[in-house]
Amino acid sequence: EQVCTGAEKCVVVVDNTFASPFCQRPLELGAAASFSSVSKYINGHSDVIMGVISTTDSGLASRLRFMQNALGAVPSPFDCFLATRGLKTLAVRMRQHSSNASAVVRLLHTRRDKVKLVLYPGDPSHPQHGLCKRQMLAPGGMLSFSLRGGLRHAQAFLAACASSACVTLTLAESLGGVETLIEHPALMTHASVPADVRGQLGIDDSTNALHPTAISFPLCRARCSLTFSNLLTQTLMFSIEFCCSYFLVAFLFFF
Repeated sequence: EQVCTGAEKCVVVVDNTFASPFCQRPLELGAAASFSSVSKYINGHSDVIMGVISTTDSGLASRLRFMQNALGAVPSPFDCFLATRGLKTLAVRMRQHSSNASAVVRLLHTRRDKVKLVLYPGDPSHPQHGLCKRQMLAPGGMLSFSLRGGLRHAQAFLAACASSACVTLTLAESLGGVETLIEHPALMTHASVPADVRGQLGIDDSTNALHPTAISFPLCRARCSLTFSNLLTQTLMFSIEFCCSYFLVAFLFFF
């Protein structure tokens, strides 16, 4: 909201994919446009490729409508049906994501012998917790935590998650569906990005240095499935025993 208030000469556009329209509504905070990957939380079942953009600017809306018509960027009727199906359960799913992420945060705080740092906007210790409470209905299912160690231990963590003994996690990319996935951006999604650029972005696969403006870490991303929350936390703790790294976790819908 503060960014939008001071942005008199620029158009503020927000990627709201991770938060979802349920947790945060950028247009109500003053953004000119908000877009999301419908394929993720909105659809929630990993069976649609779609995106959505909304705006309060009539001029921008007219330009987007013209481009959509000229380029043919329209979804099929069946894709719209699937997205609408997922949208009907968005509220209950996002509440559960937030609840389970909070439960995992509490668990991580009890394992300071293994966990170096926990970052989650719904955590009172987070530096932007107050901002989260002011502009978000729920903190969502994304959290980060730093374990004591480096890349070698991060790889061991991923190996533990991918083992047959770990039934709730799968080594893969993406988020927003019902499967439990975990990935390491430096080794997977951002592997093609030069190491020095990854370092500038805070995705450092060799150190655990904490800087005032950025965090350098071996980063992992996970998302959790339709399973019991206690089983998930037990699985994470099992995997943590094999690693010391920095992780970003996206908790998907599970009971």
